[in-house]
Amino acid sequence: MNMTVTKNQFRLLSLLPFIVCAGLLAYALYIEHVMFLMPCNLCILQRVVFVAIGLLFLIGSIKPVLYWGRKVLGVLLLITSGIGVGIAGRHVWLQSLPPELVPDCGPSLQMMLENSSVWNAVSSVLSASGSCAEIQWQFLGFSMPTWTLVCFVGLFIYTILWMLIKIKTVENA
Repeated sequence: MNMTVTKNQFRLLSLLPFIVCAGLLAYALYIEHVMFLMPCNLCILQRVVFVAIGLLFLIGSIKPVLYWGRKVLGVLLLITSGIGVGIAGRHVWLQSLPPELVPDCGPSLQMMLENSSVWNAVSSVLSASGSCAEIQWQFLGFSMPTWTLVCFVGLFIYTILWMLIKIKTVENA
């Protein structure tokens, strides 16, 4: 792929995923505060990952760097979206379990953070709780964690393509 764009076009290509992440987070807050569908612990972690991805792309849109800085930013984005794929994949897997294999519900993420370290809280959340296996929302037959998994995979692929874009410099403009 040999796609060359101007700095302003690259800024737009960096801003689009930020807008997507902001839109996903806005919809999640709408679902929570207007439709009163409370997020489980894995949903909250997925929101944190969307915030991180959005902020990294926002940084890339504010000051597009020509080579090595964008590669570093791209690697951070790949790691972050890969973490999102892992969390959402775990969530989808939990929802596919038969009811007798679903783990018992545990404490909320907030309670775990108040009573233990961040690392212990996150590892407890990733070991799952029964509330994460409950499907309360669907669109086109797919649950919200399935859609977030699709979004994380899409952002991962977009990041790879984003890293391959060449920015026109003054010499080759």
